[in-house]
Amino acid sequence: MGLYLSDRQEWVARSEIRNMSIECERVGGINLAQGVCDLEVPGEVRQGAHRAIEDGINVYTRFDGLRELREAIGRKYTASTGIEVDPESEVIASSGTTGAFYCAALALLNPGDEVIVFEPYYSYHISTLRAVGALPVYVRMSPPDWAVSEREIEQAMTPRCRALVLNTPANPSGKVFSRAELEMIAGLARAHDLFVFTDEIYEDFVYDGIRHIPPAVIEGMRERTVTTSGFSKIFSITGWRIGYCICDRKWARSIGFFNDLIYVCAPAPLQMGVVEGLNELGTDYYEMVARQYQCKRDLLCGALHKAGLVPFVPKGAYYVLADMSPVPGADSKEKAMHFLKETGIACVPGKAFYHDDAGESLARFCFAKEDHILEQACLRIERFHP
Repeated sequence: MGLYLSDRQEWVARSEIRNMSIECERVGGINLAQGVCDLEVPGEVRQGAHRAIEDGINVYTRFDGLRELREAIGRKYTASTGIEVDPESEVIASSGTTGAFYCAALALLNPGDEVIVFEPYYSYHISTLRAVGALPVYVRMSPPDWAVSEREIEQAMTPRCRALVLNTPANPSGKVFSRAELEMIAGLARAHDLFVFTDEIYEDFVYDGIRHIPPAVIEGMRERTVTTSGFSKIFSITGWRIGYCICDRKWARSIGFFNDLIYVCAPAPLQMGVVEGLNELGTDYYEMVARQYQCKRDLLCGALHKAGLVPFVPKGAYYVLADMSPVPGADSKEKAMHFLKETGIACVPGKAFYHDDAGESLARFCFAKEDHILEQACLRIERFHP
């Protein structure tokens, strides 16, 4: 039969997020497509990693990460949730939040299991589910506040439904799920005996006085919630790949073993850099980040409004979905490319976040940029005339 690619290659094709980053680089534009922080890494984090290298912390760690990191993660989690966790048996340090989710999916899902995913979704969640043979089942959230319907969630469930993915604050919509919504979802998870995989990587990026509520704190959710998060965003270390999973010890050991199989361990000295950040940076740091990013959000949303590209103002994360209907183009990719050509600003076509054509009039903009870069981008956006 000759040599050929595996069937899997079809669903790991390069994402539109990376495609638009490449197009942006080609024209020397401003990249508001990819969620890569341009902000400075905190000194405590950088210095902690440097000291670890010099102190010889450069070899394999335990399969679930260094003890110091697991303990620091546990302290932060308990402080924010009130839930006590055992760093020895319920915390796994992994290769980013995406790595933690992949290992959890390998440990807890079988081929053919169905998993509820809210859309607009983050495409890596879909690719990960397909990688383990699970079947995503889509439930649409409705703008402008990205409301979820209990009836539609329940209608999407079949006897093969095994889990639900809950991204809060959400990429790309910026939705922060309310306590009432989480209690509704928790009721369905208990009634149908589902796991809930969370992605809470943007937990510290919340605005307008809203609080992030970890789904695990809802009554009856401690055992069935698999919490994933990480430090790529809050410490601006997207290339370090330090994330984690917190869950009941019944699931954690197997998740850790898959982490060992796929990644062996996250980079040891970089784990120690994160430890220093967690130990030395207090609540003032996280509050400062949220204030700064709310200002960035408001700046970008104001520019989009002036350009006639109505934004759906996010309550969390650091992305804005905007209505690109006035922009020329037959679909969201053509619209994004036209916008890049006219402004030198890269955004992500809305089709990257939907399984059908529902996103063809949308685009995602990232505001995790240094102020002077974001200000320049906003001036270009304001001058754009569809």
